[in-house]
Amino acid sequence: MAVVGRVARPHGIKGQFVVIPETDFPEERYAVGASLYMLRDDCIEPFIVTASRMQGGRPVIGVEGIADMDAARELAGLEIRVPVEALTALPDGMFYHHDLIGSVVDTVDGQRVGVVAKVEGDPGNSRLVIDADGSEVLIPLVVDICTTIDPAGKRIVIAPPAGLLDVNRRR
Repeated sequence: MAVVGRVARPHGIKGQFVVIPETDFPEERYAVGASLYMLRDDCIEPFIVTASRMQGGRPVIGVEGIADMDAARELAGLEIRVPVEALTALPDGMFYHHDLIGSVVDTVDGQRVGVVAKVEGDPGNSRLVIDADGSEVLIPLVVDICTTIDPAGKRIVIAPPAGLLDVNRRR
């Protein structure tokens, strides 16, 4: 399953909650009638969206079975997922985060940087978090730096500006 958002907090007293979206298509993904899934207590639970609106750039939704603020509060922090086959096809040059995780990252001159552990940020301002032998290296996910992205081959080639790999290293 693919992560498409995270429950932020309850909104109001009727069981609705604010979503931190991790999708470029929040209006479609969180539309009334949409099927969503959350991992709660080691079980994948299905939910159907019963109410949906955008507020401050974030979806506020209600789902079947969550009828009050206390029930919505219990969902805070949970990832919202959908089956991978339910994802919208993306245009060329755009990638789902889960497609990039596990990709080997090399520089254009063949230096191994590491493996993509996760992708942080929002659309248009994303960065790769590279596991580089015990430390993390942050790489902006932009075409000027990420010159080749091959999700099927699990490979990314970067042309980092001088010093980027050292400046963006977290231990």
